[in-house]
Amino acid sequence: MNDQALNLAQLRALLLDSGIAVAESLSAHLLAGGRSNLTYRVTDGLSVWVVRRPPTHGSTPSAHDVAREYRVMHALQGTAVPVAATVACDVDGSYTGSPITVSEFVAGQVIREDTDLDDLSDEQIEALSCELVHTLVELHAVDYRAVGLDGFGRPDGFVNRQIDLWTKQWHRVRTRDLTDVDLLAAALAQRTPTAAPKPVIVHGDFRIDNTIVDLHSARHVRAVVDWELSTIGDPLTDIALMCVYRSAALNTVLGTNAAWTSDRLPSPDALAQHYALASGHDLSQWPFYIALAHFKLAVIAEGIAFRARAGSSAGEGALSAAACVPELVSSGLRALRRRGAASTP
Repeated sequence: MNDQALNLAQLRALLLDSGIAVAESLSAHLLAGGRSNLTYRVTDGLSVWVVRRPPTHGSTPSAHDVAREYRVMHALQGTAVPVAATVACDVDGSYTGSPITVSEFVAGQVIREDTDLDDLSDEQIEALSCELVHTLVELHAVDYRAVGLDGFGRPDGFVNRQIDLWTKQWHRVRTRDLTDVDLLAAALAQRTPTAAPKPVIVHGDFRIDNTIVDLHSARHVRAVVDWELSTIGDPLTDIALMCVYRSAALNTVLGTNAAWTSDRLPSPDALAQHYALASGHDLSQWPFYIALAHFKLAVIAEGIAFRARAGSSAGEGALSAAACVPELVSSGLRALRRRGAASTP
């Protein structure tokens, strides 16, 4: 297949100019899953790569930065964090007309839908859940300066900028007026923590289906993927979003019964407690982080519907992704009314 969004002749030129041996003919297959960047499995019959590019319609400046995810993946080579090997990157789109990245194809399973859990025992699910939390802890333990990511983000005032960023993205992609969104944004701005944890590499979109796993290997998580929202910032934003993704709203956002919302997995509070114990981070400001995560997911959901209306090939059901936005915003407002760390120590 030669997808109109992916020019294989130009991709071949990029690979050759990057010193990669390529056979005469390339073929590509658009992979299912995300509704953000377009992801392809590309092969020349001998080697297999993963190619990423922004969506063809409705992209937002920070949410589809494939060159950014390439940089952080390249920096994490050789660390305890499992990532695919980086191969090539066209930062300015000079080859293909769009920024594009190429990485190795990592064999394994993507646990995306709840039925993907059917063949797993409770013990396997518990072990994988623990490893997911520890993978996030390992990421947050990486010295970002030591791996060349100094300047990758602006950690000072990170959560304030997050509120501003997602508020601006809401007004960029909204498909209707919802006054509660602005109320939540204003409430978050008034409740920002006075003391933030030490800044770390933040994935920005961490959950089970953004990993490639192999339950038959000693290290279950073979690669963490989808790094385009990564930055340097507050680690608690990562674990909070991971927990909010456990909400049934994720099913609406993704248009499927997501594995990560299954009641066979640990509860959000259990995940947060596990992270706190493993990382040593204090969760006394947990309600704020949970509210911010709800706000972020609400904007992501609205953006999926916005891009679908603009004609992006985002998959079936994308237009209905925004249906969960009002409840996500309400949940964020309710979280801010809580005190302390709720049921999570």
